[in-house]
Amino acid sequence: MQKQFLAFIEKEKLFEKKDKILLAVSGGVDSIVMCDLFHKNGFSFGIVHCNFNLRGKESDEDKNFVSELAEKYRVPFWWKSFDTMPYSKKNKISIQMAARDLRYEWMKKIAKDKAYDYLATAHHLDDSIETFFINLLRGTGIAGLHGVPVKQGIVVRPLLLATKKMIRDYAETEKLNWREDSSNLTDKYLRNNIRYHLIPALKKLNTGFEKTIVKELSYFKDAAEILRKFIEEKKREIVVHEGKKILLNIKKLKDSEHAATILHELLRAYDFTPETTELIAQRMYTTAGKKFFSPTYRLIKDRDFLILTPKHSKEEEQKLAIKKNQTDFKSADLHLKIKVIVGNLAQVKNKASVVAHLDHNLVSFPLKIRKWKQGDSFYPLGMTGKKKLSDFLIDNKISLSDKEQIYVLESAGDIVWVLNHRIDNRYKVTEATKRILQISILPTSGD
Repeated sequence: MQKQFLAFIEKEKLFEKKDKILLAVSGGVDSIVMCDLFHKNGFSFGIVHCNFNLRGKESDEDKNFVSELAEKYRVPFWWKSFDTMPYSKKNKISIQMAARDLRYEWMKKIAKDKAYDYLATAHHLDDSIETFFINLLRGTGIAGLHGVPVKQGIVVRPLLLATKKMIRDYAETEKLNWREDSSNLTDKYLRNNIRYHLIPALKKLNTGFEKTIVKELSYFKDAAEILRKFIEEKKREIVVHEGKKILLNIKKLKDSEHAATILHELLRAYDFTPETTELIAQRMYTTAGKKFFSPTYRLIKDRDFLILTPKHSKEEEQKLAIKKNQTDFKSADLHLKIKVIVGNLAQVKNKASVVAHLDHNLVSFPLKIRKWKQGDSFYPLGMTGKKKLSDFLIDNKISLSDKEQIYVLESAGDIVWVLNHRIDNRYKVTEATKRILQISILPTSGD
């Protein structure tokens, strides 16, 4: 297996003999074999280990075992304990995904801080086959159907040449010791269901299943690359960036062949599910105004474009406020300068667009900044009556895409300024005004 190991590293151009490699070692047979192969072939390496605190004493014993292994090989060793379960609940993701996110973020940081060239994980061929079926069931598109990547940034996977059986046979021949993970024996996880039920059933139907699937994974890898290049070409034709807005040209989508597939590939980058993308494709040529959401983006169907804008998180929304005596306000979309002017300046231009002049004594801090919403109303300057903000925007011929970017400034529940458009008549500067609150909109770095 050593010759195959070295040949695979050279064929895939994973790294060179002079490179320093950080090995992710759990203590299981796969990572133990990887350590042994690195040691016997004279590579320079260090070891990292993650304790996810999911198996109590067993997890602690794994850490001690790997620590002793590092001492045996006389290589640097780092480990970290993670609160995986709370992280999973907080981010509303599976425990497996939480563990994956935590370990990769930390291990990549160690690799960078300690000047390692690459981070090696012990994924093998069986893992790649299982990943193919997991992604197929989850609907990741063709990009997820070529299994585990051999090389991904600084992450390399030098055992992808070997099956689990080859790895176990090597470990037994070399009389290596390893730890068994009890969680690998349960059917609770999707991967284990595929490993213990689906794949054995497929092997019964096709005795040459492994050879067949390995060839298919290679074809899918090439097909994914061909599709990626095609989508990049179409993206240049269809997608326009306007600041933080992303516009997809509906006519060009319609004129291109396979519009639904192209749309699916374009929207995957913005976290839209296949189901939502299918709905968007169905309603792409209908009346403007339809809205769709992903966890991170909002899409609105305008007359000529599908318009994507980032969503604010709840934490960001809570920060959108101007406090008393604050002189500067910055967010991802806005930069405001705030100034208090003392004196009677009734002659200031109340019809504000990029600068608002408000009666300081009439407003209540903190002043809330938010996107406008249906049902909003205010008293536009120059009018004595109340007007729905939606009607005001229509009257002023504000396009559907621009409506998505309208912010309002709120004082104690009242809209006092529709930014870039009009202040509220009730808060205007008059001859009786003693102090003026001046708020100016400045260009943001993204403009």
